[in-house]
Order: sequence, then structure tokens, then C-alpha cells
Amino acid sequence: MTMHNPPHPGEFISEVYLEPFALTGRQLAAKLGVAPSTVNRVLKGSSSVSSEMALRLSKALGRSPESWLAMQNQFDLWQARKSIDLDAVERIELRVA
Repeated sequence: MTMHNPPHPGEFISEVYLEPFALTGRQLAAKLGVAPSTVNRVLKGSSSVSSEMALRLSKALGRSPESWLAMQNQFDLWQARKSIDLDAVERIELRVA
């Protein structure tokens, strides 16, 4: 099922983990073992959650790495559906010879 306007993982992290617990991006970066600028880009939505980041987020915040990647994938697909014109794409009929 397609989620309607799914959040970017950075938005989710801010709303579910940082804001309620008064954590900063710098504190999260220190726990993740990455540069604050890296976390800042994810939190702002200008960078995607990579496989490596998904592993780090999983260990630091919980949730499976797969769930972090699925969240990123849902966001990316939603954005693509809004901007990609598929009118010129034609279906290929595949037949077994």
C-alpha cells in the first residue's frame, strides 16, 4: 500500500526522537559516530538515509535497518511519483518462446 505523503526519515527522527527528548543533532551525530553536518543533512532532508546510516540509526535509536531504508524508499517513491511523467513509457509484452 502506498503511503500518502510519507515523511523523510530526517523529519521522522526530529519529531519522534529529538524534539520529545530534547536531543540535538550534534548529540545524535556523536552517538552515531558521524559528523554533525552529515546528520544535519539527513535531518533537513537534503541527504538520504544510506545503508550505512540505516545500520547506525538502528543501533542508536532502535527499529531495524530495513525499516529506516523502507522509510527512505517510501519518501523517494512519493517524490518521484509527483515529478516523473510516465506517459511516454510503454509496457513490453513478454511472451515465452
